[in-house]
Amino acid sequence: MAECRLSKPDVEGSTPFARSLSPSPSEGVFVDAAAFLAKTGAMPTQGQTIPLWPSTPPGVIAPNQELHELARETPVLKLFLLETTTPLPLVVVLPGGGYSKRAPHEADPVAQWLNGLGLHAAVCHYRVFPWHHPTPLNDAQRALRLVRHHAHSWQVQAGQVGVLGFSAGGHLACSVANFGDDGAAAPTDPVLRQPSRANALIACYPVISCGPHAHSGSMQNLLGENPDLALTERMSLENSVTPNNPPSFLWHSANDQAVPVSNSLLYAQALSAARVPFSLHIYPDARHGIGLGRDHPGSARTWTGACQDWLRELRWGL
Repeated sequence: MAECRLSKPDVEGSTPFARSLSPSPSEGVFVDAAAFLAKTGAMPTQGQTIPLWPSTPPGVIAPNQELHELARETPVLKLFLLETTTPLPLVVVLPGGGYSKRAPHEADPVAQWLNGLGLHAAVCHYRVFPWHHPTPLNDAQRALRLVRHHAHSWQVQAGQVGVLGFSAGGHLACSVANFGDDGAAAPTDPVLRQPSRANALIACYPVISCGPHAHSGSMQNLLGENPDLALTERMSLENSVTPNNPPSFLWHSANDQAVPVSNSLLYAQALSAARVPFSLHIYPDARHGIGLGRDHPGSARTWTGACQDWLRELRWGL
C-alpha cells in the first residue's frame, strides 16, 4: 500500500478557505468552502466541513415543527482524509442517536480510528427529528454521491466507498445499503449523477425492524406517529435486502436493553437468504451505545479488531 498520512491544515485548526467557518453543523455557512473545493479541486484538510447540498436542502418536516431548533439545521460532511498518492477506500460514518440527535462518541473518534486503518473517512451530519423520512436517507445517500463526485481530487477509490452506522445510524447505514441507486441520467446537479450504492456496510448494534423488536423511539422520530403500513414495511429493513446489497459486517450484544439483538439477527437472516456475504458478531454482555468500546471491560471491545480483519479480507485498509 502507498504511504499515507493525515492531511494537515496550513495553519493550526484552519485552512486559507475555511478559517472563518464555524465547526457547528447546524450553521449554514459552508457553501463558499464547497464552491472553492469544486472549483479548484483542492484536497480538504482534516476536519474540513462542507455542505451536502448546494442550496436549500430538500426535506420533510414533521407537522407543526417548523420552529423546532433543528428545523433550520444544515446537513454537512466532515472530512477525515489521508494524504496519499494512491486512491484509498473511504467510509462514511453515521452516528446514532435515535433519529433525534447524533452521538459525538460515534462520530469523529470513529473516523480517526478508520484513518488508523489506512482508510479515508467522513462523518455525515444527517438531519434528525423534526425531519422525517426520506430526509435522513437522502442526506446519507448524498454523502456517498458527493464523495464519488470528488473522488479524483480527494484520492478516493470510487469503487470502495463504504458506510458505517451505530444504532439509529445503523438503521440509516442499512437503508443506504438496501436502497442504493446508480444515479440519475442527466440531472442539473452533477453530484446526482453519481451512484449512492455502498460497497461495504458496517452496522453496529443497529436498529433494523419496525416490528415487535423495533426501537419505537427511533421509528417514531423517523416515520411519525401513524406511518403508512407500506412505508413501515419498507423501512423494516429485513424486508428489503436484495442480492445487490454489499458485503456486510454486523455486531451486537446479546443483552442489549435498548435495541434487542434480534434486530441484527433478522438482518443477518435476510442477508443469508439473499446470498450476500456477511460477518456477524454477537457479544454476551455490553450496554447499548459503547461506540468503539475502548473502555468496555468485556469482549465487545474486540469488535474493532474483528472489523479490521474483515476489511482486510475485502482488501480495504492496512
